[in-house]
Amino acid sequence: MPMSTETITKQIQQAGEWIEPLQAELRHVIVGQEYLIERLLIGLLSNGHILLEGVPGLAKTLTVKTMAAAIGTEFQRLQFTPDLLPADLIGTLVYYPRDGEFRPKLGPIFANLILADEINRAPAKVQSALLEAMQEHQVTIGEKTFPLPDPFLVMATQNPLEQEGTYPLPEAQLDRFMLKLKVDYPTKTEERKILDLMGTSSPKLDVQTVVAVERILAARELVNQIYIDDRVKDYIVEVVWATRHPAQYKLGMEGLIRYGASPRATIYLTLAARAHAFLNGRGYVTPHDVKSVGPDVLRHRIVVSYEAEAEEVTSETVVEKIFAGLAVP
Repeated sequence: MPMSTETITKQIQQAGEWIEPLQAELRHVIVGQEYLIERLLIGLLSNGHILLEGVPGLAKTLTVKTMAAAIGTEFQRLQFTPDLLPADLIGTLVYYPRDGEFRPKLGPIFANLILADEINRAPAKVQSALLEAMQEHQVTIGEKTFPLPDPFLVMATQNPLEQEGTYPLPEAQLDRFMLKLKVDYPTKTEERKILDLMGTSSPKLDVQTVVAVERILAARELVNQIYIDDRVKDYIVEVVWATRHPAQYKLGMEGLIRYGASPRATIYLTLAARAHAFLNGRGYVTPHDVKSVGPDVLRHRIVVSYEAEAEEVTSETVVEKIFAGLAVP
């Protein structure tokens, strides 16, 4: 028998007591970037990967490393380069002459939080190896399959400035990322705080473990039970459907969209909205939750047409028009 929304809300408020202490611990090291921290928590709670686009120096690596330390999980930073091999990522078989047999040597991907730095600099073979890990939460070395630890979250970064010597991520790989975030510069006030905190050659960045990973895994189970009304479910489907058939909704975007979002977008939009409701201490999803996470879920799943590019219409513009044009339940 399903629980009432009041019961779920009470359980969420109890199970989510670790959220504020975790955010407070992160703020000791990370100045600003509240949006990034919240979306990282959404990824953890909904078991989804994150693609991050931003110029260097915006604390992307530091945020993931600090998050891993604060929840007591293993962190690995992988620098993607054109000469990287799949074995450098997932591991390989090593021959032992004494025994006359091959044994697996596991790669650095066997960690809880993975920072795939400049993922678009790696060739297709490496990206395909990462694809299996992200989708199946396992890797295959030789004839054996090895499960990855839980939680397993990939946070990949792309530099929007340097495009030479890069391998654009194929749509199949982009679709595996639950969220694509765009991180901007800090405000002037935040940058002044960053100066006070980091303006030495050896800044003190001690991070305490404030929550056990078991509590996060338990919170995931509650996230799955958060109530979504049928009207909100219909709204989610309408949003995704509008990316494929905008003419049916009279949004004035005929000929601007080449490919719309896949059904995976519907699933991820639902999961991310549930996680957003959890972070706000609610046992039910509102249309505001959907609209809050919608741009992050959809911006990398919409391919605009050549006509749209000529008119400087981006996927961001398309998402904005969809949410502005659809009736909210």
